[in-house]
Amino acid sequence: MKLVFMGVSGSGKTTLAGRVANHLGVSRVIEADEFHTPEMKKKMGAGIPLTDEDRWPWLARLNLAMRESNEPWSVITCSALRKVYRSLLVEGLEGSVHFIFLDAPKEIIRERMLQRQHEYMPVSLLDSQCSTLEIPDSDEPVARISVAGSEDETLQAIIRAVGELQNTNPHPPFSKCSAT
Repeated sequence: MKLVFMGVSGSGKTTLAGRVANHLGVSRVIEADEFHTPEMKKKMGAGIPLTDEDRWPWLARLNLAMRESNEPWSVITCSALRKVYRSLLVEGLEGSVHFIFLDAPKEIIRERMLQRQHEYMPVSLLDSQCSTLEIPDSDEPVARISVAGSEDETLQAIIRAVGELQNTNPHPPFSKCSAT
């Protein structure tokens, strides 16, 4: 089973994925940021949004890492903003990938981004990320989790969603659930 923590920058993907990985006994989180080239990091650091052409090789590298992972549980972070990106991520892994969509109003995300330091992702790119974001459809294997509350509240909602996965056949997609 592969859990992909998705959402715009600042939604808490790295923090929450790390906490869930710890909960599941997973030793390593596959962090999508590690698969960006230095050129793409420089581009984003300059406040220039990535294009689809920039993203295709990055997503392909991340998909390969996901396919090479043979752990019972894999925890991955990736913005996965568009449905076509999510389709590329699950290529060759259909049925074993579930997305945890971390969602909150843009104002909350902006405030959190202003309070953190990131290697290359400036707050100025949040508008671009929000305009690129395609909310996952009901036919996608996704749990939509609100990150508007505290980190602990969000973590508990994710753990409940993962618990539902553990109690079902991991191959069919599970229904959307809510943190509220």
